[in-house]
Amino acid sequence: MANVLLHHVWKRYSHGSQAVVKDVHLEIGNKEFVVFVGPSGCGKSTTLRMIAGLEDVSEGAIAIDGEVVNDLPPKARDIAMVFQNYALYPNMNVFENMAFGLRLRKTGKADIETAVKKAARTLDIEPFLERKPRQLSGGQRQRVALGRAIVRSPKVFLMDEPLSNLDAKLRVHMRAEIIRLHRDLETTFVYVTHDQTEAMTMGTRIVVMKDGVVQQADTPERVFNYPANLFVAGFIGAPPINVIPGKIEEEHGALFFHTKRHKMPIPAATARELRQEAASLRHIVLGLRPEHLGLKGPRSDASALMSGAVDVAELMGADRYLYVNTGELTLTVRTDARNRVDPGERVEIAADMDYALFFHPDTGERIGNR
Repeated sequence: MANVLLHHVWKRYSHGSQAVVKDVHLEIGNKEFVVFVGPSGCGKSTTLRMIAGLEDVSEGAIAIDGEVVNDLPPKARDIAMVFQNYALYPNMNVFENMAFGLRLRKTGKADIETAVKKAARTLDIEPFLERKPRQLSGGQRQRVALGRAIVRSPKVFLMDEPLSNLDAKLRVHMRAEIIRLHRDLETTFVYVTHDQTEAMTMGTRIVVMKDGVVQQADTPERVFNYPANLFVAGFIGAPPINVIPGKIEEEHGALFFHTKRHKMPIPAATARELRQEAASLRHIVLGLRPEHLGLKGPRSDASALMSGAVDVAELMGADRYLYVNTGELTLTVRTDARNRVDPGERVEIAADMDYALFFHPDTGERIGNR
């Protein structure tokens, strides 16, 4: 159990080359489950590999449990890493794979057997201890890889896209297993994924990266509800947030968001935050998540309506996603599956402006203190 500190960490692969990780400054608390998420090539796996000691740090320092580990080899850092491709030895059975690291440490035979069998029971793979990896399913192999990490009782678990090779159903199951494992082991977990669903469901804190830079590090709830910028707002959430360019105008002391075709009132609490910023901006960007748009109903705010024709209607189990062309842009509306709407049908969309997010049109930064 340990905390991990990344102190202004940079990574370049050659002198003078473009940095792939840029000034990452982050403290990961003891027993936290921190998930690095972002698109391919954003630097998240490179950051994890620097923590593990598999990549050198170009600038800055990494400390584990208060000790700077920049010059320590991986085996001296007291970490365990679970890889995307499992990295199991094909010629060894499950027991031997899980025991391998302990044997390198010269652990006694009885202690190895106790540790391996305890981990196998925890992961429900005890019946497979005599099998070779090729005789196991993908999910079983991933459990073996996790078991090999568990038996070492490391200070920090590092996981690099461990579920990406599994099918959708098994990924859901293994997400729950890893969450339970973190709870039971009470150890620090650092996890890397490109899947925002994994990040939202697993992490106690999410670190969103883009082009080697941390865009936001916060709880899943805050990253979703109060994204730091347009990139975070668009990356986290499915379907993605609706981005609506327009401007803010004041009428009779109240603020309204305008597009060429529509005008919507801005709630008083939000208006207080916007008033100073909006005065200096000719244009602004409104963000509304699909779940904060709906078909007009008897309780809808008649002053916050947009209209358009349905291009596509997707049935997604309990939900139906409508892609509505307003003549200015296409909006995604998440509605109840029982609302049967056909392509070509004209609809009125009610916006819940209490959930409206506003962004700077040039920097993409969110405006407001929430």
